[in-house]
Amino acid sequence: MKKLYQIAIDGFSSCGKSTLAKALAKKLGFLFVDSGAMYRAVCYFFIQNKINFYDEAELTKALDSINIILKSNETVQKVFLNNDDVTEEIRSMQVSNLVSEVAALSPVRKN
Repeated sequence: MKKLYQIAIDGFSSCGKSTLAKALAKKLGFLFVDSGAMYRAVCYFFIQNKINFYDEAELTKALDSINIILKSNETVQKVFLNNDDVTEEIRSMQVSNLVSEVAALSPVRKN
C-alpha cells in the first residue's frame, strides 16, 4: 500500500514558508498546495466586496460565492478567484495585513 504524506508548514506572514515548501516538495517529488494563497484569495475577495467578515451571515454568504483554482507548472503557481487571475493582487500589503485575521475565522477554515 502506498503511503500518503501531508506536510504542513506554519509560521508568520512573509517568513519564507512557501519558499521552503516549494523546495521541499520539489526535492521529495510531492505536490505543492499553497493554502496560504487560498486564504489570501479569500481575504482579497472580502476586501474587494467590502465584506464584514465579523458578520457571520454575511461571511457565510460571501464564502458561498468564492471559487478558487490553483494552476501550477514547474516554475509558477497561478491563483484564480472566480475565474480571474489574482496571483499578483493577493500579495498586496492590504491583503498581507488582514490575511492572518481572515484565516483564523472558523467558517473560513472549514470551507
